[in-house]
Amino acid sequence: MCGLSGGKAHNSIFPIHRILLYLIVGWMLGCERIFHFRKLQHDPLLKRFLGGRCPHHSLLYKELGRLGRSCPQLPTELRILNQEIIRPRLPFDIILDLDSTVETVYGDQAGAAKGTNPHKPGRKSYHPLLAFEGQTRLNLNATFRPGNTHSSTDAADFLQQTFELLGDRKVKYARFDKGFGGEDSYSLWELKWTQRLDKEVQACRYWTRYADEDWIIEGITLIYKATSWKKPRRVAIIRKAQVFDDGQGRIVFDTDWKQS
Repeated sequence: MCGLSGGKAHNSIFPIHRILLYLIVGWMLGCERIFHFRKLQHDPLLKRFLGGRCPHHSLLYKELGRLGRSCPQLPTELRILNQEIIRPRLPFDIILDLDSTVETVYGDQAGAAKGTNPHKPGRKSYHPLLAFEGQTRLNLNATFRPGNTHSSTDAADFLQQTFELLGDRKVKYARFDKGFGGEDSYSLWELKWTQRLDKEVQACRYWTRYADEDWIIEGITLIYKATSWKKPRRVAIIRKAQVFDDGQGRIVFDTDWKQS
């Protein structure tokens, strides 16, 4: 944390890394508001941990305001720092859980807005967007949004940023609710159906049939490498076709299949 930008001299009494450590420890101890830090200012253990003294709670207001104005790159640095901390505990194949939550505010905090608030209808709130690793429950990424945003607002850009933070670690699959539906979100996950893929699928002869009534549903898996991929992947193909019954037999034409 000592390498974080903050616009303060290295010999300052409260450099940026000590301010952030104090905020993290305070929130872990239940300080939900800045003025709650008053009870921690003279704690002997915290004073020893921070080098001899704790900042006054009024200084925290000033520091947060200053960081917001003069250090626009700090959120990116903190995201990278978070990845460095949690990387040793992350599995190589990641399960990405995407979620959002509503945080009610009781004042005129910057960026808060009235929106869907099941806990306090009519009050201003924030609607942060969160990404977790499904097996370890470690936080991968987070961003603040006003309370009047939809769950899927800016979700595509947020996911792209999360992929960049993960680097060479691959997302095995993602889990999210219907609030994150939409073309922008789906386009990040879906496999584009191309003529080359269609030719490989047409060459498959051994399909597994899952339903055989008015609609026939079949599936198959194959190893496929799209032109934009660095390595081949296992792709699952599902196809379905409506059966035509002429009274003597059931007919399905090759052109009747719908594949996904």
